[in-house]
Amino acid sequence: MNRLHHQLQPLVLASASPRRVQLLEQIGVEFTQSPANIDEAVLANETAQDYVTRLAREKSFIIALERPGQHVLGSDTTVYCGTKILGKPTDLDDYMTMMALLSGSTHQVITAVCIAQLGASGLTFKEQCVRSDVSFVTLSEAQKLAYWETGEPIGKAGGYAIQGIGGQFVSQINGSYSAIVGLPLQQTVMCLQQSGVIK
Repeated sequence: MNRLHHQLQPLVLASASPRRVQLLEQIGVEFTQSPANIDEAVLANETAQDYVTRLAREKSFIIALERPGQHVLGSDTTVYCGTKILGKPTDLDDYMTMMALLSGSTHQVITAVCIAQLGASGLTFKEQCVRSDVSFVTLSEAQKLAYWETGEPIGKAGGYAIQGIGGQFVSQINGSYSAIVGLPLQQTVMCLQQSGVIK
């Protein structure tokens, strides 16, 4: 496969997300996976940006500490509307509450990426955080319920997947499409270059 970049160092992806796998493969970066298991609860008074940045760091740091000398990529995405952070829906009621907020309005999707390495000088890292605005059409109760029945909202921040069936509800985006999916490609390439993984 033709690549735009030359890979100098191996990379570990601290995620089990198939979307992040696909996005890394899209830019031709080779990697292994070692998903990080962390507590994703929101801290008191934590902003959405602070929340995703902290989780991306924790994911990369915990695996970097287990694999000294290796570069580890951690990432996290969250959806927020107004001041409310929307995680993954826990059940139908939670999902319907989220859809009521998103329907006919513009919300924000924030994705953070962090590449960490434990070296001779300690733990070093490069990170970026990207915010995108996403506008939804007004959804009927029948549309919301039909979408839930597809199973796609389960396990998705904000209860939808822009790259899947849920993409039809999006009337406009302002920002990075790949970041909304789960990994901001331009900023990820920048971090990989700064970390010496690719050139």
